[in-house]
Amino acid sequence: MSHPNPELILLSAHAADALVPELAELLRACVQGGASVSFVLPYSSEEAQAFWRAKVVPAIAGGKSALWVARQEGRIAGSVQLDWDTPPNQPHRAEVRKLLVHPDFRRRGIARALLAETEAMAVRLGRSLITLDTRTGDSAEPLYASQGYQTVGVIPGFSRDPHDAAKLDGTTIMYKQL
Repeated sequence: MSHPNPELILLSAHAADALVPELAELLRACVQGGASVSFVLPYSSEEAQAFWRAKVVPAIAGGKSALWVARQEGRIAGSVQLDWDTPPNQPHRAEVRKLLVHPDFRRRGIARALLAETEAMAVRLGRSLITLDTRTGDSAEPLYASQGYQTVGVIPGFSRDPHDAAKLDGTTIMYKQL
């Protein structure tokens, strides 16, 4: 089945704030679907909304990061953040954060499209290195590798599993020269 290309939208802080309930739902669906993106089940919609309002919107407003959403079928199908709030000795680097694709919209090229947007903006910002981390063994790991990201290494026991707080998952650190 062919799906139309998603509409990719770079959000202002005001637009992101207005979409917090939808972004919280995207985050919830992804964590329930197994994504390891800082949250451990169970958590409330209020906690998810607080993440967007307290962490993401202020960073956008402060000119330190960007947030894109992918819309398909009238819904937010995915999102990604690019963070370029780096120390003075790293003005050439940016970081991909929280690449999320709703389970209902996976395997449609949305993650690749969102990742391409982050890379294009990093280049426009004069960044020549982009980094990210992903849960070791997660389905995102081969996606990043297929897009030219190289693995630096694995940190074992990095974070709690989203479904089993007693289990610790490793994280794989990756980079790409732009």
